[in-house]
Amino acid sequence: MLHYGSGNYEAFAHPRKPEGIEEKHAYIMGSGLAGLTAAICLVRDAQMPGENIHIYEKDPIPGGAMDGYQYPLLGYTMRGGREMDNHFEVMWDILRDIPSIENADYSVLDEYYWLNKDDPNYSLCRVTEKQGQNAHTDKKFNVNQKAQEQLLKLYLTPEKDLEDLTMMDVFDEDVLNSNFWLYWRTMFAFENWHSALEMKRYMQRFIHHIGGLPDFSALRFTKYNQYESMILPMVKYLEDHGVQFHYGTKMDDVQFVIRENEKLAESLTLSHDGKTEVVPLTEKDLLFLTIGGLVENSSFGSQNEPAVMNTDLSDDGGWSTWKKIAKQSDDFGHPEVFCSEPEKTNWESATVETLDEEVFPYIKAITGRDVLTGHVVTGGIVTAKDSSWLLSWTINRQPQFRNQPDGHALVWVYGLFTDREGDYVKKPMRDCTGEEICEEWLYHIGVPEDKIHDLAANHCNTIPCMMPFVTAFFMPRQKDDRPLVRPKGSKNFAFIGQFAETPRDTIFTTEYSMRTGMEAVYDLLDIERAVPEVWGSVYDVRDMLKAAVHLRDGKPLTEMEMNPVEKLAIHEVLKKIKDTDIELLMKEYGAIPEDL
Repeated sequence: MLHYGSGNYEAFAHPRKPEGIEEKHAYIMGSGLAGLTAAICLVRDAQMPGENIHIYEKDPIPGGAMDGYQYPLLGYTMRGGREMDNHFEVMWDILRDIPSIENADYSVLDEYYWLNKDDPNYSLCRVTEKQGQNAHTDKKFNVNQKAQEQLLKLYLTPEKDLEDLTMMDVFDEDVLNSNFWLYWRTMFAFENWHSALEMKRYMQRFIHHIGGLPDFSALRFTKYNQYESMILPMVKYLEDHGVQFHYGTKMDDVQFVIRENEKLAESLTLSHDGKTEVVPLTEKDLLFLTIGGLVENSSFGSQNEPAVMNTDLSDDGGWSTWKKIAKQSDDFGHPEVFCSEPEKTNWESATVETLDEEVFPYIKAITGRDVLTGHVVTGGIVTAKDSSWLLSWTINRQPQFRNQPDGHALVWVYGLFTDREGDYVKKPMRDCTGEEICEEWLYHIGVPEDKIHDLAANHCNTIPCMMPFVTAFFMPRQKDDRPLVRPKGSKNFAFIGQFAETPRDTIFTTEYSMRTGMEAVYDLLDIERAVPEVWGSVYDVRDMLKAAVHLRDGKPLTEMEMNPVEKLAIHEVLKKIKDTDIELLMKEYGAIPEDL
């Protein structure tokens, strides 16, 4: 039976081979992190023969949303970036066994750990204004007491009471105009109309990192783009174990037999090179379905062409297939909740390749760091708070690609408000070419206006990417709108990826996708080892005390605004805890003054 655990007892155990595993076959739809993780768990933990595992991918390369690729005649592209956490427990459990793509003598985890030990991440300038000037948020949240109370209320509200609610239903301007919300929304791509339920999960999931939010000191990054640093090593591991990859193959439909207390996937319809194939399934077979898709219908523009916003889901793969599947059982989720309002789920990114070092002085003036040292540069995104697009940008360690030319740097830029006219380029972001998006970015990093066009046109190559459904999973929802990883009564199938439901964890993270892949395998095959539980900082009084003090910008809780009755109550509580471990704990974490 699927169970969660923490600690070395479960982490270091090696599960025994499930009975009859050699006779089983696995079919995995999608080669993103969820699908690759499911395959790795089948090989490593279930000890299924690799040749019995088939991964189907509609694109010509693996990775799903975890891309980073150089397209001929176009340039380098990175649709998105990933911010890692030291407590992504499933991810590190998997990557500790995957050899690095550069040196098979150590693991992806080893490579990542050493890199971030030697070159810890932190930002020297999180927010700018007035064309590249430091906005001096100075690691402050600037959250007043009313806003603190709203955040606390959300933190403590049960999920069932937050169904279908938005941020605007639980926060007013005291939160939405604070530094806290500026940090949060630009880091995680939350909008004011997104789900309060998901916000609550994020707050509880990352309560241990609240103090690192203003300067990103809580984050860690890979050496190269995530495709080369994570996807390629995972794919090589699976190929070395004989796993079969089928590219250019789209899942068209799945047929289920649904009885009162059981559900069985009985056939899988695939298309490849214009031909349709129906794969019959039995109870011995295992089917893992990646549903939905944050990068479905994404499109690239070019230096001279805008990216097209395509919202047609008539035959996209991930969404249209989920809709067909969902019609067969209410337990299979409700995709329309997430994909019906692309104006509320889109944003646009752009990859800027600097072709020489002409732009570097403007970058260094903001970041305080040289660009090409191989070390941390921005330390996370820099947000131009007065940008009408709410533009943010980042430069990770260079090079970001192993074949990146010397002297070139790659900058990732994104805007949350693609329908608004720019501040320098008087067009909505979604209508802009790569060159025009680069011009807007250069304007906001302080390049003199008489130099902007030449730098964007002749010293940079910029590739825009429009993603109409990139934050679809943040739409307000109810409990059953995302199907369980293993739906009730499932005999041989599971849902994986960002639109499958697993408790306590947060979507739009690498960990969430990988967790669903592991849970699916462990549940269907009854693997005798615990899935690492979501890190339990939400239950740790130390983390909660630290977070409360950080949100108050270092002020102890005793300095809150209180009426006379509340002050008296606090006074009596402090008398009760005097000379106890509780008092020492509260002083250690700044909740009450040392000299109290």
